[in-house]
Amino acid sequence: MRILFLALLGMGLTIPHIVQARPVSYPGGWTVMSMNNGEVNSAHIHYSPTAKTSVGYKFEYWRDKDFTLNAVQMNNLLKRWNEKDSQANLYLKSGIGVAHSNADDTDGETSGAGFTGMAADWENRRFFISYENRYTEAGDIDDFYQQSARVGVTPYIGDYGDLHTWLMLDVQHSPENEDHFTVTPLVRFFKGVHLLEAGMNNHGEVLFNYVFRY
Repeated sequence: MRILFLALLGMGLTIPHIVQARPVSYPGGWTVMSMNNGEVNSAHIHYSPTAKTSVGYKFEYWRDKDFTLNAVQMNNLLKRWNEKDSQANLYLKSGIGVAHSNADDTDGETSGAGFTGMAADWENRRFFISYENRYTEAGDIDDFYQQSARVGVTPYIGDYGDLHTWLMLDVQHSPENEDHFTVTPLVRFFKGVHLLEAGMNNHGEVLFNYVFRY
Protein backbone atom coordinates (compact mmCIF):
# COMPACT_ATOMS: atom_id res chain seq x y z
CA MET A 1 0.00 0.00 0.00
CA ARG A 2 2.83 2.42 0.86
CA ILE A 3 4.57 1.75 -2.44
CA LEU A 4 1.34 2.41 -4.35
CA PHE A 5 0.77 5.82 -2.81
CA LEU A 6 4.42 6.87 -2.85
CA ALA A 7 4.46 6.13 -6.57
CA LEU A 8 1.26 8.06 -7.22
CA LEU A 9 1.93 11.05 -9.44
CA GLY A 10 -1.48 11.78 -10.93
CA MET A 11 -3.01 13.24 -14.08
CA GLY A 12 -3.79 16.78 -15.27
CA LEU A 13 -4.28 19.40 -17.92
CA THR A 14 -3.06 22.79 -16.66
CA ILE A 15 -1.19 24.51 -13.84
CA PRO A 16 -1.96 28.21 -13.45
CA HIS A 17 0.84 30.73 -13.96
CA ILE A 18 1.83 30.76 -10.28
CA VAL A 19 4.71 29.25 -8.35
CA GLN A 20 3.00 27.49 -5.46
CA ALA A 21 1.25 24.11 -5.45
CA ARG A 22 -2.06 25.60 -4.35
CA PRO A 23 -4.12 23.80 -1.68
CA VAL A 24 -7.25 25.03 -3.52
CA SER A 25 -7.60 24.90 -7.29
CA TYR A 26 -10.12 26.47 -9.68
CA PRO A 27 -13.78 25.22 -9.45
CA GLY A 28 -13.98 21.69 -10.81
CA GLY A 29 -10.18 21.24 -10.76
CA TRP A 30 -8.28 18.19 -9.52
CA THR A 31 -4.74 18.22 -8.11
CA VAL A 32 -2.44 15.29 -7.37
CA MET A 33 0.73 15.72 -5.32
CA SER A 34 3.63 13.47 -4.31
CA MET A 35 5.74 15.09 -1.56
CA ASN A 36 8.93 13.56 -0.14
CA ASN A 37 11.46 15.07 2.26
CA GLY A 38 13.74 13.98 5.08
CA GLU A 39 10.86 13.09 7.40
CA VAL A 40 7.78 12.07 5.46
CA ASN A 41 6.58 10.59 2.18
CA SER A 42 3.07 11.65 1.22
CA ALA A 43 0.50 11.56 -1.55
CA HIS A 44 -2.48 13.90 -1.77
CA ILE A 45 -5.31 14.11 -4.28
CA HIS A 46 -7.99 16.76 -3.92
CA TYR A 47 -10.97 18.20 -5.77
CA SER A 48 -12.06 21.85 -5.60
CA PRO A 49 -15.84 22.25 -5.83
CA THR A 50 -15.39 26.02 -5.43
CA ALA A 51 -12.54 28.51 -5.69
CA LYS A 52 -12.35 28.63 -1.88
CA THR A 53 -12.57 24.95 -0.85
CA SER A 54 -10.96 21.63 -1.71
CA VAL A 55 -11.49 18.17 -0.25
CA GLY A 56 -9.52 15.02 -0.86
CA TYR A 57 -7.50 12.06 0.37
CA LYS A 58 -4.12 12.34 2.12
CA PHE A 59 -1.63 9.53 2.75
CA GLU A 60 1.52 10.01 4.84
CA TYR A 61 4.34 7.74 5.98
CA TRP A 62 6.49 9.26 8.72
CA ARG A 63 9.72 7.31 8.46
CA ASP A 64 11.50 8.09 11.75
CA LYS A 65 8.26 7.94 13.71
CA ASP A 66 7.34 4.78 11.74
CA PHE A 67 3.61 5.33 11.35
CA THR A 68 1.21 5.85 8.48
CA LEU A 69 -1.71 8.26 8.29
CA ASN A 70 -4.75 7.96 6.01
CA ALA A 71 -7.01 10.99 6.17
CA VAL A 72 -9.69 13.05 4.51
CA GLN A 73 -8.27 16.56 4.12
CA MET A 74 -10.15 19.83 3.62
CA ASN A 75 -8.46 23.07 2.58
CA ASN A 76 -10.15 26.45 2.87
CA LEU A 77 -9.06 29.70 1.27
CA LEU A 78 -9.78 32.22 4.03
CA LYS A 79 -8.57 35.34 2.25
CA ARG A 80 -6.96 36.33 -1.03
CA TRP A 81 -5.38 39.70 -1.80
CA ASN A 82 -5.10 40.42 -5.52
CA GLU A 83 -2.89 43.36 -6.42
CA LYS A 84 -1.83 44.59 -9.85
CA ASP A 85 1.54 42.78 -9.78
CA SER A 86 1.26 40.37 -6.82
CA GLN A 87 -1.01 38.01 -4.93
CA ALA A 88 -1.27 36.84 -1.30
CA ASN A 89 -3.31 34.00 0.22
CA LEU A 90 -4.30 32.68 3.64
CA TYR A 91 -5.46 29.06 4.03
CA LEU A 92 -6.74 26.70 6.72
CA LYS A 93 -5.72 23.07 6.12
CA SER A 94 -7.24 20.28 8.24
CA GLY A 95 -7.62 16.52 8.10
CA ILE A 96 -9.14 13.63 10.02
CA GLY A 97 -8.47 9.93 9.63
CA VAL A 98 -6.66 6.88 11.01
CA ALA A 99 -3.01 6.35 11.99
CA HIS A 100 -1.27 2.97 12.20
CA SER A 101 2.06 2.47 13.97
CA ASN A 102 4.94 0.10 13.30
CA ALA A 103 7.21 1.68 15.91
CA ASP A 104 8.66 -0.61 18.59
CA ASP A 105 6.78 0.92 21.53
CA THR A 106 3.40 1.13 19.73
CA ASP A 107 3.79 -1.64 17.14
CA GLY A 108 0.47 -2.62 15.56
CA GLU A 109 -1.50 0.12 17.29
CA THR A 110 -4.21 1.96 15.34
CA SER A 111 -5.70 5.25 16.44
CA GLY A 112 -7.93 8.03 15.23
CA ALA A 113 -5.85 10.99 14.06
CA GLY A 114 -6.21 14.55 12.92
CA PHE A 115 -4.23 17.63 12.01
CA THR A 116 -4.81 21.32 11.42
CA GLY A 117 -2.75 24.36 10.52
CA MET A 118 -2.50 27.64 8.68
CA ALA A 119 -0.66 28.44 5.46
CA ALA A 120 0.10 31.85 3.97
CA ASP A 121 2.00 33.02 0.91
CA TRP A 122 2.86 36.14 -1.08
CA GLU A 123 4.33 36.25 -4.56
CA ASN A 124 4.95 38.32 -7.64
CA ARG A 125 6.68 37.34 -10.86
CA ARG A 126 10.13 37.66 -9.28
CA PHE A 127 9.86 36.77 -5.56
CA PHE A 128 8.00 34.27 -3.38
CA ILE A 129 7.51 33.99 0.41
CA SER A 130 5.44 31.44 2.36
CA TYR A 131 4.82 30.22 5.91
CA GLU A 132 2.97 27.14 7.14
CA ASN A 133 2.33 25.42 10.46
CA ARG A 134 0.61 22.21 11.53
CA TYR A 135 -0.31 20.35 14.71
CA THR A 136 -0.86 16.59 14.40
CA GLU A 137 -2.59 14.40 17.01
CA ALA A 138 -2.62 10.59 16.71
CA GLY A 139 -3.58 9.31 20.17
CA ASP A 140 -0.89 7.20 21.86
CA ILE A 141 1.03 6.89 18.58
CA ASP A 142 2.32 10.46 18.40
CA ASP A 143 1.51 14.16 18.57
CA PHE A 144 3.73 16.94 17.29
CA TYR A 145 3.94 20.50 15.96
CA GLN A 146 5.86 21.73 12.93
CA GLN A 147 6.29 25.00 11.10
CA SER A 148 8.15 25.99 7.97
CA ALA A 149 9.00 29.04 5.90
CA ARG A 150 10.20 29.36 2.32
CA VAL A 151 11.65 32.15 0.19
CA GLY A 152 12.26 32.02 -3.54
CA VAL A 153 13.50 34.03 -6.48
CA THR A 154 13.38 33.37 -10.19
CA PRO A 155 16.53 34.07 -12.25
CA TYR A 156 14.36 35.02 -15.24
CA ILE A 157 10.73 35.91 -15.94
CA GLY A 158 9.23 33.69 -18.60
CA ASP A 159 6.06 33.98 -20.63
CA TYR A 160 3.00 31.78 -20.27
CA GLY A 161 3.83 28.26 -21.48
CA ASP A 162 7.60 28.62 -20.90
CA LEU A 163 9.65 26.49 -18.55
CA HIS A 164 9.74 28.48 -15.30
CA THR A 165 12.60 28.07 -12.82
CA TRP A 166 12.73 29.12 -9.18
CA LEU A 167 15.60 28.97 -6.67
CA MET A 168 14.25 28.47 -3.16
CA LEU A 169 15.33 28.03 0.44
CA ASP A 170 13.06 26.08 2.80
CA VAL A 171 13.50 26.18 6.60
CA GLN A 172 11.55 23.72 8.76
CA HIS A 173 11.25 23.91 12.55
CA SER A 174 10.32 20.71 14.41
CA PRO A 175 10.61 21.45 18.18
CA GLU A 176 10.36 17.80 19.24
CA ASN A 177 13.07 16.49 16.91
CA GLU A 178 16.69 16.11 17.95
CA ASP A 179 17.61 18.45 15.11
CA HIS A 180 15.16 21.31 15.56
CA PHE A 181 15.89 23.01 12.25
CA THR A 182 16.18 21.62 8.74
CA VAL A 183 17.39 23.87 5.94
CA THR A 184 16.81 22.78 2.32
CA PRO A 185 18.05 24.67 -0.73
CA LEU A 186 15.98 23.54 -3.71
CA VAL A 187 15.13 24.27 -7.30
CA ARG A 188 11.59 24.33 -8.68
CA PHE A 189 10.55 23.88 -12.30
CA PHE A 190 7.08 24.14 -13.77
CA LYS A 191 5.73 24.01 -17.26
CA GLY A 192 2.24 23.22 -18.51
CA VAL A 193 0.71 20.54 -16.31
CA HIS A 194 3.84 19.70 -14.34
CA LEU A 195 5.52 21.17 -11.27
CA LEU A 196 8.68 19.53 -9.91
CA GLU A 197 11.09 20.50 -7.16
CA ALA A 198 14.23 18.83 -5.83
CA GLY A 199 16.89 19.62 -3.25
CA MET A 200 19.02 18.31 -0.39
CA ASN A 201 18.87 19.48 3.21
CA ASN A 202 21.66 20.19 5.71
CA HIS A 203 21.37 16.59 6.99
CA GLY A 204 22.08 15.11 3.56
CA GLU A 205 18.46 14.05 2.96
CA VAL A 206 16.77 14.45 -0.41
CA LEU A 207 13.61 16.47 -1.10
CA PHE A 208 11.57 15.55 -4.18
CA ASN A 209 8.07 16.87 -4.87
CA TYR A 210 5.86 16.54 -7.92
CA VAL A 211 2.45 18.09 -8.68
CA PHE A 212 0.08 17.44 -11.56
CA ARG A 213 -3.08 19.55 -11.86
CA TYR A 214 -6.10 19.24 -14.10
